[in-house]
Amino acid sequence: MNCPFCYFPESKVIDSRPADDGQRIRRRRECVKCAKRFTTYESVETQPLIIIKRDRSRQVFDRNKLLSGMLRACEKRPVSLQTLETAIDEIESQLQNSFEREVTSVQIGEMALEKLRYIDEIAYVRFASVYRDFKDIESFMEALTSLKNEK
Repeated sequence: MNCPFCYFPESKVIDSRPADDGQRIRRRRECVKCAKRFTTYESVETQPLIIIKRDRSRQVFDRNKLLSGMLRACEKRPVSLQTLETAIDEIESQLQNSFEREVTSVQIGEMALEKLRYIDEIAYVRFASVYRDFKDIESFMEALTSLKNEK
């Protein structure tokens, strides 16, 4: 790490501590040459996750899009934002750990449905009604019956 003051390439770490809920590490450094101190942040480098949409187009995974869809499903339900963010963290972690760089939107939708099934049944049905695009009342009733039988 080059010193931002004298650009000397060597520094020593004075202090390290977690930052951003453990997602990054904050390091206080001191330049070996000029003895000035500066702060750096270290984080894990992740590969971008590409989503293959139903129309075969590709785009980078955006957790905010998934969060907004799940928030819409949970509207006026007793589900906290923290619960949804935890579920999305788990989905994102599972996707990153799979070592697949491209996943389909169908896979992500199924993962979200699985999380919502245990968070709130009404939110699950709402999300499924949009995600699965039910064509008629029979297909909607099948989904409800399946959920009821699991109980």
